[in-house]
Amino acid sequence: MTTRLSRAVAGRPAAPVRIVHLGVGNFFRAHQAWYTDQAPDAADWGIAAFTGRSAAMAEALMPQDGLYTLITRGQDGDSFGVISSLTAVHPAADHAAWLGYLSSPQLAIVTSTVTEAGYVRGADGGLDLANPGVVADIAALKADAAAPVGTYPGKLVAGLLARRAANAGKLTVLPCDNLSGNGEVAERVIKDLAAEVDPSLQAWIDENVAFGTTMVDRITPATTDDHRAAVLAATGFEDASPVPTEPFSEWVIQSEFPAGRPAWDAAGARIVDDVIPFEKRKLALLNGSHSLMAYSATMLGHETVADAIGDERVLGWVNEWWDEACRHIPLPADDLAAYRQALLDRYHNPNIRHALAQIAADGSLKIPVRIVPTFKGELAAGRTPTGAARVVGAWVQHLRGLGAPVKDAHGAEIVALGEGTLEESVAKVLGYLDADLAADARAKALVLDAAQELAKLAN
Repeated sequence: MTTRLSRAVAGRPAAPVRIVHLGVGNFFRAHQAWYTDQAPDAADWGIAAFTGRSAAMAEALMPQDGLYTLITRGQDGDSFGVISSLTAVHPAADHAAWLGYLSSPQLAIVTSTVTEAGYVRGADGGLDLANPGVVADIAALKADAAAPVGTYPGKLVAGLLARRAANAGKLTVLPCDNLSGNGEVAERVIKDLAAEVDPSLQAWIDENVAFGTTMVDRITPATTDDHRAAVLAATGFEDASPVPTEPFSEWVIQSEFPAGRPAWDAAGARIVDDVIPFEKRKLALLNGSHSLMAYSATMLGHETVADAIGDERVLGWVNEWWDEACRHIPLPADDLAAYRQALLDRYHNPNIRHALAQIAADGSLKIPVRIVPTFKGELAAGRTPTGAARVVGAWVQHLRGLGAPVKDAHGAEIVALGEGTLEESVAKVLGYLDADLAADARAKALVLDAAQELAKLAN
């Protein structure tokens, strides 16, 4: 007979709730919840977490008193640890609990992982006031400030209305989605919705709410029955929802905390005055090299990041790209060198299967922000950006049918860029990416050369 994981047999006693979180996915549990669990003052900082639309995570975790096993998958094998930081896990529909926590003076921080779509932004970056969910939330809150709501901005405005009514004091809103400037994005959509529901709330928010911006990173695959079986074999406990992850993690935080925070920095987080250089570093070095491998290495027959980086040709391409990109990242050389080595360690880990075909999706959204700034910066400096051109050339060939299959948010519009002769495809792709690049003969020649070279190497 197996024993179900619970606080009666494992973990620490439940800590008082001082943080609420929206979006209980695997990434949150491997990242923010892990940092809170590892902080030296973890006994003082419990998290009440709310699910997304599905209540499945709450149903899995509450019988375990919020506990779960983190499986850290290193190159030399797996290690297992029980995470105790979730004091309570609620389904999203438990709106009364949400308002209760926000009304408590004990609450200090609201974190979230709701994905970029969860911010419900319009084309101008502000709240999409025509979105049906937003329309419904505004109508509900105008009629009754305690009415259930469905969107992230709606939930925050409802909670802040309750907090103001309870005179519960200041707090920090700390989004943790993989979105540049996530704090500014959250502040804008929350204030936009507040303006529609109760304009007087905006001034209260300015006085009482600090919005933080974060940069987050940790590869966290989906949980499978194999992971559950591994936990049972290694620990003797039945865990309905363990979390597999890699050894590496990074959390960079730019924020004020008027009501306090856990000692996350003692657990490895970085509290900084400006998160932007770290966002640029991740976008160019991690995400940029991922795009490079997703398009070029799949042409060589590789399927995963670990496979690709084990190919000396691909490793050389990655280092060449990094050399170019690092010249445009405002961080110390030692920091960049250490980060590059950490990335190589991650990439070589065979126990984290990171599929290149998955990374290759939505290049139309990724290449403009990951690659184009370095490409243009190198040209402007009078250098020859062979590494940047190779990524663009690989994307051109990807759109022409080489390597990973094309899966893009912009669909047929993007596929059409690959049609015609190779020279025509290069011209169309550069025209899509940036007008300056499209008008630069050097850029066209470099991308064409790279695309031709890759076609010769393709399996």
